[in-house]
Amino acid sequence: MRRINSVVFLLFLGFGMTAYAADQDQTKAVKVGDSIYMVPSTGNVYMVTTPAGNVVIDTALLSQAPEAKKLLVAESRGPVKYIILTHGHADHIGGIPLWKEAGTQIIAQRNYVEFLNYTTRLEGFFAPRNAAGFNRPQEEVGPWAGNYGAKIDPTILFDEKFEFTLGGVEFEIFSTPGETPDHLTVWLPAYKTAFIGDNYAGIALPEPMTFPNIYALRGTKPRWALDWINSIDKVLALKPEVVLSGHGEPIFGNEEITRRLTRFRNAIQYVHDEVVKGMNSGKDVYTLMREIKLPASFDLSESFGKVSWSVRGIYDGYAGWFDMNPSTMYELPPSSVYPDLVKLAGGPEPLVRLALEKLEAGKPVEALHLTDVVLAYDQNNNAALGARLKALDYLRERTENYVESGWLDYGIRKAKEKLKR
Repeated sequence: MRRINSVVFLLFLGFGMTAYAADQDQTKAVKVGDSIYMVPSTGNVYMVTTPAGNVVIDTALLSQAPEAKKLLVAESRGPVKYIILTHGHADHIGGIPLWKEAGTQIIAQRNYVEFLNYTTRLEGFFAPRNAAGFNRPQEEVGPWAGNYGAKIDPTILFDEKFEFTLGGVEFEIFSTPGETPDHLTVWLPAYKTAFIGDNYAGIALPEPMTFPNIYALRGTKPRWALDWINSIDKVLALKPEVVLSGHGEPIFGNEEITRRLTRFRNAIQYVHDEVVKGMNSGKDVYTLMREIKLPASFDLSESFGKVSWSVRGIYDGYAGWFDMNPSTMYELPPSSVYPDLVKLAGGPEPLVRLALEKLEAGKPVEALHLTDVVLAYDQNNNAALGARLKALDYLRERTENYVESGWLDYGIRKAKEKLKR
């Protein structure tokens, strides 16, 4: 098993660097096809040029947007008539102020408004989670903006479909919810090109693609699997010859596009259906998290999304939090009796020894649960912190998932901080 390097993860996630991008001359925008240019960045930025002006698709993070704009403007200095936002994540909308000109129309799917209000509404909740998961300083959060405090830039909002023609080029835009509820796809019939945002290559990893994060550990609105499947079907029905994603390399040729997107779509369908069948047969979520595995025939890694997380995301998205156990109806969590368990065990030492035995037996998660019990009794117990650190290191050395590695690193940092006190 290889140890994931967090710096590599941040390069993939934060800068959108791929094997394709690395091969390009990044002093220039990449010419994808006639009149279509791309700059790999925090999120890929695209520009479609026409005789009547240009259309920008996604705008990257604010910090990375100036470089992307410089490279694209070098290809065409025509007026920016439209900005199209594939979805409301920060690495796609941050550069809007740099691109917006007098008369620029900004297009988004109607759910963009609520999605931006949602992320702004919970800004104080998400800030420490993003900082923890990506090992970066926490961004300063101002006073609560209220329930509807987001800055809404789009001037055109649509429900299912929107069309316009600019300089003789027809643009068709479809609602394709998946990674976010406001996700859209841009289709250029003349070029047989589809811009699909993050509904396929959501982290810019090369083939074999990773299973998606149907649930994101940082927290997110439900990502409905059946919506995602239907959205991919909608793209496949267009029979594109070029697919351009929010991260990662272009995919050329309908045969290869069909192979990749169908494989991805079918993997989501498989996991979804296995969860639903398990729920209907009376299995609990933890049983399904353990049992459901993606068959090797799908040839998808779990470098970004994990099947077990997606299983729980699908399960809880359908059913919510109650598990039919009467004790979970009430305000007190199981941890409220952990100190009592320590007393019954005769103190922390037997539980710490058991945690180390679990670790030796190759059961690091059970070891973590035991340290949770001891640390609820004494949060600074050095023996429990030491056992916890060993369990976290054990998991960290063996993970091949970038997101999991970030959260394990966070746990390791917190344990080390307490041990130094």
